[in-house]
Amino acid sequence: MCLLRISSLTVLSCAAALLCPVSTATRSVDPTPRVELLRVPEAGLQPDVAVDADRRVHLIYFSGEPLHGDVFYTRLEPDGRFARASRVNTQPGTVVATGNVRGAHLAVAKGRVHVAWLGSDRARNGEVAPMLYTRSRPDGTFEPERNVHQNAGPIDGGSVAADSQGHVYVAWHSETPGQKGEATRRAWMARSTDEGTTFAPEVAASPASAGACGCCGTGMFADRRGTAYVLFRAARESAHRETVLLTSADSGSTFASQVLQDWPIAACPMSTYALSEGGGAVVAAWETAGQIYWASIDPSTRTAATPIAAPGDANGRKHPSIARNENGETLVAWTEGMGWSRGGSLAWQRFDRAGSPVGDIGRADGVPAWSLISAFVRPDGRFAIIY
Repeated sequence: MCLLRISSLTVLSCAAALLCPVSTATRSVDPTPRVELLRVPEAGLQPDVAVDADRRVHLIYFSGEPLHGDVFYTRLEPDGRFARASRVNTQPGTVVATGNVRGAHLAVAKGRVHVAWLGSDRARNGEVAPMLYTRSRPDGTFEPERNVHQNAGPIDGGSVAADSQGHVYVAWHSETPGQKGEATRRAWMARSTDEGTTFAPEVAASPASAGACGCCGTGMFADRRGTAYVLFRAARESAHRETVLLTSADSGSTFASQVLQDWPIAACPMSTYALSEGGGAVVAAWETAGQIYWASIDPSTRTAATPIAAPGDANGRKHPSIARNENGETLVAWTEGMGWSRGGSLAWQRFDRAGSPVGDIGRADGVPAWSLISAFVRPDGRFAIIY
């Protein structure tokens, strides 16, 4: 593992407001400007971090050929090193990194690790890719992966969440059975009530009128109250690619829908989403028109506040990650310059509890093609990003 400690660098800090009201605030002085940067072990791609209730840091990452590789699991040890990694998928080559939105995602609850991913061409039974899920055994190994997607038709953008009551959720978007086109796509969810032992058939979680962008990712999270959250991109009337927040306070039985921000574009931007919790709020991050936005969500009302733009100009910013500590400080990270089969750089900005930027934007080079970034809070409360 390569470990760097990099201070934030000074860049332009004017706030950008694009397509909906965005809050702005005076920049605060940064008392602790450093964010810890870590590289993915073994030059892996698409890191995804989850911090459990005991503040243990869990990591999965992709390794291999982008079209058909493997996902590995490890933990960050107290001495700052990663433990020896183990392969998650039983069938080799069944994980895909190409496109950035189809890789593996991680959730940890009740001492068990849950992983879900869109199956590669080697995992397909016919023309449709499966939505694969597995969980850890008590000995640390993983069960054979299984497909939780039952309906016919193509899927994309899978994600996973788990809570302390034993609920596990796997989400993705897909066409309504028997119909074609983005206007008929919806966000779907398969739900388990027994820690992933069994899953009920998937149900539609999003309104039929919203549609779903055909090749964007989804983001999913379960908070400490047991509320489930899903972020996805709509395709309403084809040209309205809104970021939509779905929330469920009844363990996935019903969902409320809130549009966070519109993006009038008649194309798929292949964007990803992020959610986190800390300091009494859930926080969400997304991309709109090359800019990164974030918002806090009140867990009691499940309503999102006015979006906040990352400082600086919108210039090819993508693939956000977000973390929030128990003091209510938020770290928003994103990539710049990335495209199809092209790597880029990492940038990040800290915000205080009021949503004001703290210090300057930090930057680092070296995000590989097809990769992502993952921000998290270390056990000592410091922010860190792995890329």
